[in-house]
Amino acid sequence: MVSLILGLVLFLGVHSISIIAPAYRETLVTKNEKAYKAAYALLSLLGLYLVVAGYGALRVEPSVIYLGVQSLRPLVSILMLVGFILFLAPYFPGKIKSVTKNPQLLSVILWACSHLLVNGNVAEVLLFGSFLLWAVVDLISMKKRQQRVVSPLKDSWINDVLVVVVGTAVFALFVVFLHGYLIGVPLMS
Repeated sequence: MVSLILGLVLFLGVHSISIIAPAYRETLVTKNEKAYKAAYALLSLLGLYLVVAGYGALRVEPSVIYLGVQSLRPLVSILMLVGFILFLAPYFPGKIKSVTKNPQLLSVILWACSHLLVNGNVAEVLLFGSFLLWAVVDLISMKKRQQRVVSPLKDSWINDVLVVVVGTAVFALFVVFLHGYLIGVPLMS
């Protein structure tokens, strides 16, 4: 459990610099953007490694907090499909990005909520609950912060089509192969 919690603190902490100390972040970026990005990436990867290791260790002997509602799996699939599409939207700006404003944070919220619907073990509640809380706080803080440009592409309806097609393809790949391979929980029997 210590590894999971430490990993979440590290990963989400690094991703919270813009929420907690935006002026400090700008100072660091102004001083040396490459060094800031390298440290950010390194700390994020270390945090992610600790999250994966801690989550895996906790799943070996699960402690149930609540029973997930397995009949909601079709809803979870729909939410996750939308989540995959939204996750890509900032990189291919179009109507989807302009309407949702912060599609990637909405994607994280959908991912966390959908998994909390069907998973009630300590590992899942810590993992998905932490990401849900972080994404909601970040979404609220975005109203007070200036948006950074994520993609040099111009807004276009073609980007929306691309996001839907690629997001759906990646979702299908994840459902059929990657969830079982990477997470150890196959979604297709």
